[in-house]
Amino acid sequence: MKKKIMLRLAMGFPIGITIGQSISIITSLIWAQGYYTPFVPELATAAGSEINAVILQTILCGVLGMGFSASSAIWEIEHWGISKQTGIYFLIVSAIMMPIAYFTYWMEHSIVGFLSYFGIFALIFAIVWIIQFTIGRKNVRKMNENLQTLKKD
Repeated sequence: MKKKIMLRLAMGFPIGITIGQSISIITSLIWAQGYYTPFVPELATAAGSEINAVILQTILCGVLGMGFSASSAIWEIEHWGISKQTGIYFLIVSAIMMPIAYFTYWMEHSIVGFLSYFGIFALIFAIVWIIQFTIGRKNVRKMNENLQTLKKD
């Protein structure tokens, strides 16, 4: 398990950076009126310069990717039920996501901003979880049907 987590940490960093860059491109296409905006303007002010903001956001996106990737090992702890796995995974990724979102200025620095961002995060988490659960359930049913077919033969 430790080896898997270490591998996921190593793979998670570049994946997090890739996802972060992709999101900045998509948001630039939607809202930046033909310009590329790799970060929220407040981040450049807080970081002291644009290059510092890009470096900070890139590193934090990598850390975010590492956190999501490594914590996915929770889904492989078979003696835990799906509720426990989901709850612990959600707590871990929330504990990683919320500070990073705060430091990168992805959320407004207020209670309302925090609660709004957390609500959106929780909603996206729930949607992705439901989709993954539905796919997994369908795959299990298909495997069971295949097993039943093999038993009949």
